[in-house]
Amino acid sequence: MKSHNLKLYNTLSREKEEFQAINPPFVGMYVCGPTVYGDAHLGHARPAVTFDTVNRYLTHLGYRVRYVRNITDVGHLTGDADEGEDKIAKKAKLEQLEPMEVAQQYTDTYHRDMAALNTWKPSIEPRATGHIPEQIALVESILKEGLAYEVNGSVYFDVLKYNQSYKYGKLSGRVLEELMSGSRDLDGQGEKRNAVDFALWKNAAPEHLMKWESPWGIGFPGWHLECTAMSSKYLGNQFDIHGGGMDLMFPHHECEIAQGNACNHQDPARYWMHNNMITINGQKMGKSLGNFITLQELFSGSHDLLEQAYSPMTIRYFMLTAHYRSTLDFSNEALKAAQKGYKKLINGLRIARILEFQPENGVELDEKQIQQIESSIANAYRAMDDDFNTAQAIGHLFNLLKKINSIFTGQLKSAALGEEVFQKLKETFITFVVDILGLMEEKSEVQEPMLDLLLKLYREAKTARDYQKVDEIRAGLKSMGFVVKDMKDKIDWAYEE
Repeated sequence: MKSHNLKLYNTLSREKEEFQAINPPFVGMYVCGPTVYGDAHLGHARPAVTFDTVNRYLTHLGYRVRYVRNITDVGHLTGDADEGEDKIAKKAKLEQLEPMEVAQQYTDTYHRDMAALNTWKPSIEPRATGHIPEQIALVESILKEGLAYEVNGSVYFDVLKYNQSYKYGKLSGRVLEELMSGSRDLDGQGEKRNAVDFALWKNAAPEHLMKWESPWGIGFPGWHLECTAMSSKYLGNQFDIHGGGMDLMFPHHECEIAQGNACNHQDPARYWMHNNMITINGQKMGKSLGNFITLQELFSGSHDLLEQAYSPMTIRYFMLTAHYRSTLDFSNEALKAAQKGYKKLINGLRIARILEFQPENGVELDEKQIQQIESSIANAYRAMDDDFNTAQAIGHLFNLLKKINSIFTGQLKSAALGEEVFQKLKETFITFVVDILGLMEEKSEVQEPMLDLLLKLYREAKTARDYQKVDEIRAGLKSMGFVVKDMKDKIDWAYEE
């Protein structure tokens, strides 16, 4: 593994901690995936891009990451707690489909959108409905520990009894006494001993669409249970990183910790990471609030709030320009700035890939330029080692890009850097843009041949001094998002920024 000093912010301790894998070079990472009852929106993209970048950087450092991201296809009720309809079953009734048709449809569209964002597929992507026996076994285990109770075919976690030996609320900072005093009885929740208790298994009404046999009767698992069952099955009773959005910290992740301790007498994860929210006009974006923009609407520009379409890589770059723990406010201005920044990096990527070292006699090493490059490289790694600070890393990449552009235009001689530093400059820039940040050039199969042909015609027109044709070709390329670069000794193209 590469030598590094990676620190990440652990929500559990509220401090940045040095990352130490439980069983290096292996890393187990579990991230809460989508509840598949609708198309993925901008808010879903943030955890996907955040933890894809974590996965990429850990892999770059030499770790072997087992990345588990679940699909929630049962048990997530409309109230996000223990009341209401199952979100997928509700959608199925509206569309007159089987619940599994709904789950499959939106799992497929989620995969399509995540592929467009260039996120790596998880190592394992388990579904809640595929792990009902494991969830039933967990409920039995918690009952055996005396930390749950059964009422009318439902099983509830006894939070007050759990709190006598453990601390409920330690992840979110919630105080149990305040939760108790601020809680109220909800319709249908009178069977709970305390309002803060949460369902491990719910008795299913006859009209409920998704239900299974269990020792307590026909029912379905509580929402929080699936992640404990699947993370422990594929990563063990304790693993390295548990990730998800900040909105899952309470109650979902808090309940996962309680379930893990109840079953295994230890916290399920060593490090808890939470990305912050995307907001629109300062309000959290989400389906429940009706203020969301789907990724397909972003890619096509079809939403009323959008002034234009934004490509998947523009969206990914937009996510990376803010630290994952900071809020990210949506605006057309911010997305246009992201589009410009992305194109600058991709233009630099094109150049870096074709640049070759040119040895020249009589050219002395430029120690100042070398020091600036070495410093920017070190700072880019330092930013990623500081809790995956992609925003700062991008800033240092732009410093490297200035050097790459200077070499390309002839202002800086590659010989003045020496071959070792030149290669390091190229390789670091390419590695960060492609492997770590996960950005890629968005182009069609016909793009390169088309541009080669148009540039050939451009050169011929320029040689023949047919300036009308030169202007026509330049304008045509500009309308397609490309600009012609006229340089002293060559003609090239770039993405219009």
